[in-house]
Amino acid sequence: MAQAKSTPLTRKQFEQIGRALAEPRRVEILKQIGSCKDSMACSTLCGLHDVTMATLSHHLKDLETAGLIEIVRKGKFANLTLQRDVLRSYLDELSQI
Repeated sequence: MAQAKSTPLTRKQFEQIGRALAEPRRVEILKQIGSCKDSMACSTLCGLHDVTMATLSHHLKDLETAGLIEIVRKGKFANLTLQRDVLRSYLDELSQI
């Protein structure tokens, strides 16, 4: 099956993703979210990390701001989804260096 063509990122998006992925814990979080077929409940992710909710929330916000994850809120619950097209675009641009 052919891979979908990636959408070019703006310079700002590229830099935001680079900054987000410079933190090892965020890379691990992204891998964990990406391991789910659809989305991951935020409560599931909380159980995987020995950090405060405030710290985890900060990491998730950085990943969301960079466009790497989507956070869908339903009441007090949240589901996290890896934005594979954005990650693919980043990797494609990175491979051009």
